[in-house]
Amino acid sequence: MGERSTAADRRPSLLRLTAVELRKLADTRAGLWLLIVIGFSAAAIVAVQLFVVPAEEQTFRPFFESTLLPVGILLPVLGILSVTSEWSQRTALTTFALVPARHRVVFAKLAAVVVAALLSVAASIAVAAAGTLIADLTGGAGTWSVPGALLWHAAVFQVANVLIGIAFGLLLGNTPLAIVLYFVLPTIWSMLGGMIRALRTPAEWLDTAVTMTPLISPEMTGGQWARLGTSLLLWLVAPLVAGLVRTMRREVS
Repeated sequence: MGERSTAADRRPSLLRLTAVELRKLADTRAGLWLLIVIGFSAAAIVAVQLFVVPAEEQTFRPFFESTLLPVGILLPVLGILSVTSEWSQRTALTTFALVPARHRVVFAKLAAVVVAALLSVAASIAVAAAGTLIADLTGGAGTWSVPGALLWHAAVFQVANVLIGIAFGLLLGNTPLAIVLYFVLPTIWSMLGGMIRALRTPAEWLDTAVTMTPLISPEMTGGQWARLGTSLLLWLVAPLVAGLVRTMRREVS
């Protein structure tokens, strides 16, 4: 009994594992460059707006909203890399040897990418604030008003995107395959929903391109939240559960 207690005491906490997984997001060259590209894309979009958008529209809210979509496109790739790199770089053997309870590693990865998603929202706020300040100094409107709901909608948007990415990574376990299918499958579904009349109503509930778009606004109805939840059951919860089961059973070599 004493030996079991000692082993439990030596087990790294979930907080420590999450910190390790956060560091690992930028440890690989691919992860580091992806983070750089995410930050650069947000800054570039705001910079372009300062030149092409009318002065009266150079305000915090459009600056902030414009950064959400490109960051949301790239963040899921970070989620995919966080799990598939363990297998492609053969570090899974070391990771699961140090932490035999694989579910704790997966939970730490989930927590790490959620933190990364929230930090991306903070970065979008900072970039939008910088753009607003520059607009104020160069003759633009430079107003700072923004609905509070938009900020937490943005957090939900980015967290959902990155979790879908990590779900695909867990399920498929292969970086190129997970990235390709993450982008291709929803695109095919959107195309079918637009072309086939019988699929238009299901697409309103299952197409994340449709159900997640209202998040980039401060207002969402109860029906829109219901459609969002339904689509996330298909694209997030189902692959995440299946991926977790696969990870628990997958042979490490």
